[in-house]
Amino acid sequence: MWKAIKPNYRNLRVYQVLVLLIFFFIWHLATRNPQTAFFFGEPIKVLQRVWQWFTVGSGSLEVGFGDHTWFTLTFPAEIYSHLLITLSETMLAFGIGTVFGLGVGLWLALSPLTSAILDPYIKASNAMPRVILAPIFAMWFGLGIWSKVALAVTLVFFIVFFNVYQGVKEVSPVVLANARMLGANQRQLLRTVYLPSATSWVFSSLHTSVGLAFVGVIVGEYLGSARGVGYLILQAEGAFDINTVFAGILVLTAFALVLDTVVGMIEKRLMKWQPKSGETERL
Repeated sequence: MWKAIKPNYRNLRVYQVLVLLIFFFIWHLATRNPQTAFFFGEPIKVLQRVWQWFTVGSGSLEVGFGDHTWFTLTFPAEIYSHLLITLSETMLAFGIGTVFGLGVGLWLALSPLTSAILDPYIKASNAMPRVILAPIFAMWFGLGIWSKVALAVTLVFFIVFFNVYQGVKEVSPVVLANARMLGANQRQLLRTVYLPSATSWVFSSLHTSVGLAFVGVIVGEYLGSARGVGYLILQAEGAFDINTVFAGILVLTAFALVLDTVVGMIEKRLMKWQPKSGETERL
């Protein structure tokens, strides 16, 4: 009997779900007191709010640029438009931050003098808390998606930049010497040696980059926005609706897990050439 229920990798999911159920049960017992429920919410009402978000009402989202609307998307519930906004901001921030981080990282890694000149400013910028930039971006770009994208880009950029910089520095001198011996010029070295080395480091940091893009977007939405899941949480906080706040946190957590799973699948596909941990080359 004990062997059947003993925790192992076969029944791992069962125990993971069991831990979640125990957590909700303890939460339910602890919040039966109305005073406690005011601060910590009630799990049943939180789940009811999540259910209402995904089943009740309808939502729409105008897609365009500036004052011009190209088309309007309609959704079976309002939460989908907020999720789409948050996802769009996250993907834009990740893409822009990755491109800029890759370009600047390659440039400074291949230009030692320029890197030495800009080194203190890069370190100072990286050490600066990026949250303080949110009001500035809101003034520059308004409360639309671009102020959130800009804030998240500042988080993604440095992760990609330092990975690319380190990836270029880690290129084997033997590989460079062999490539030069075969007649490769600087442009060919960049395309066939430096860039593959840098992109492999970028792929290995996909989880961190996408995660920081997501965090930056949510913080930006929370500090000032007109749409997004962070906006829903901010509105609920202003109304002292703790159940809706926890519902927003629950939705964001599930959304982040789905995003992390997708990133893991992409990373596994892109990095399938990389040997597994502990794997040795076969002779």
